Amino acid sequence: MKNLILLHGALGHSDTFLPYLEELSKYFYLHTPLFSGHGNTELPENGITIEQYTTELAVYCEKNGLQDVYIFGHSMGGYAALYYALQHPGNVNSVVTLGTKFNWTEEQALQESKMLNPDTILSKVPRYASLLELQHGPKWKQLLAAIAEMMISLGKNPPLTTNRLTEITIPVRIMVGDQDQMVSIEESMNVYKSIPNANLAVLPDTKHPMEKVRPKLLLDIMKDFWNLS
Repeated sequence: MKNLILLHGALGHSDTFLPYLEELSKYFYLHTPLFSGHGNTELPENGITIEQYTTELAVYCEKNGLQDVYIFGHSMGGYAALYYALQHPGNVNSVVTLGTKFNWTEEQALQESKMLNPDTILSKVPRYASLLELQHGPKWKQLLAAIAEMMISLGKNPPLTTNRLTEITIPVRIMVGDQDQMVSIEESMNVYKSIPNANLAVLPDTKHPMEKVRPKLLLDIMKDFWNLS
């Protein structure tokens, strides 16, 4: 059976994939690794970067003997998936991304990072603060700061430029919700046009958080892409 890796986004958790596991397990051996700093994993001493997470994915595949892998990545997980495919093209069968922001600039990165202030989250969206603490433990505030630094790094030096995207030759489906406040349809369209063997899917009535995505809708689109029945 084929291997499918499900990659969560920044500040996300592998638990967000629970509604999908039963159906997807009919077609794949499933893998839901946690990026460092998330869940019960420790924060890297040298901080968080896409390069760091891509290396972690490579180590995971090597450790588990995974070859010709299928990957689904939400948000940052999609960015790491495509960067991994760029570096290890012979080991990736195909990639599906959802809500992945590619068009990072320094200005946008600074704006997004300012939204990751723990005091602001505690005062304005306490339920989200509670969820972060539940998923990531007492280090959730440090994780916020590390993710903010990663965003700024992406703005200064994005690993996936338009030129690099053209080098990805595996099948790719870029997906974005029509109500995503973080990722635009336009930037998603530009990325899909840059990847030679890619297509685009816009999910109706869909916001950015994985918890807000309708499982049946997403499963149907994933199964369509991978010709599963």
